Amino acid sequence: MTNGKVGIAISGAGWVAHAHARSWLKNPQARIVSVNDIRRERAQQMAAEFGLDCAIRDNFDEVLADPCVDVVDVCSPSHLHAQQGIAAAQAGKHVLVEKPMALTMEENRVLRDAVAKAGVKSLTSFVLRWNPAVQTIKSLVDSGAIGKVFFIETDYWHGIKPTHHAWDLHSKRKTAGNAMLLAGCHALDALRWLTGDEVVEVEAVGNNQKGLFEYEANVVAMVKFRSGIIGKTSTLLDCEMAYTFNIDVAGTEGTIRNNRVWSKKLFPGQTSWTTFPTVLPDSADVSHHPFDAEMAHFLECILKNRESHCNVADAYHTHELCIAIDRSIANGGRPVRLPLE
Repeated sequence: MTNGKVGIAISGAGWVAHAHARSWLKNPQARIVSVNDIRRERAQQMAAEFGLDCAIRDNFDEVLADPCVDVVDVCSPSHLHAQQGIAAAQAGKHVLVEKPMALTMEENRVLRDAVAKAGVKSLTSFVLRWNPAVQTIKSLVDSGAIGKVFFIETDYWHGIKPTHHAWDLHSKRKTAGNAMLLAGCHALDALRWLTGDEVVEVEAVGNNQKGLFEYEANVVAMVKFRSGIIGKTSTLLDCEMAYTFNIDVAGTEGTIRNNRVWSKKLFPGQTSWTTFPTVLPDSADVSHHPFDAEMAHFLECILKNRESHCNVADAYHTHELCIAIDRSIANGGRPVRLPLE
């Protein structure tokens, strides 16, 4: 720390990195001390855009060697996340890594173990955990407002076309992994977060309706949780519609559908859905995402020596589920048991 502020190094100067930078700049406990990108001019442009007085680099090893860097914020392309996260942890830096944090089980395991061995704090950017609607649903479920949960469904529907700025990366298996790792991991993480439970079996099917992706662009999975909860999740990248994130949670005493509640406990004699005012996760634009709250949470974990509920060790299970779904599709929809190892 320098002058009482946590030193932040942003690795990668793309779209999401700009959203991260805006949030770091709002926090009085943080200072951006470094921006790096494989294309140095992009790092320079980003620093100039935000008026940053920081180091500009195109060499990641130099970032790790900088004593002013306390946190490495990994915003590079998906296929570099694990590699850079592992190196940062091994260098003794706290790690914030964008999703997906890994594209294979080997990367997933090595990153988890590297963070644990180094004893650094970590956060995986499943930013929907800080979305007001998701937080309200989590509070309602945990308080017993809908009784004992027995079913949950989450859906990530976001049409991605060749005009997308990152199409060359997103459309390829080598750099995106699969539909669940690229995008649907948000829906899978919501399944785990809202139930507080782990999936023990999954079976999935998929298709590639338009033939644009190197993997199945549209996926539906049925899941079984350890506690007996059943669930369904889907990711549609071929869809023609506005971005949509659906959340349905059914319990023995009520049901939640996005921002609508039916609860015998909360509203005796209820005759129609009760709608609660909130901010829904209804936009793919990173400027809509609650990064301010996410960054503040991570800084609090670092400064108060606490582990995050969304650390790499927890996110390991979400990524494992993404990979299990892909394996089920590859095996003709046959069930895959978890854990995978």
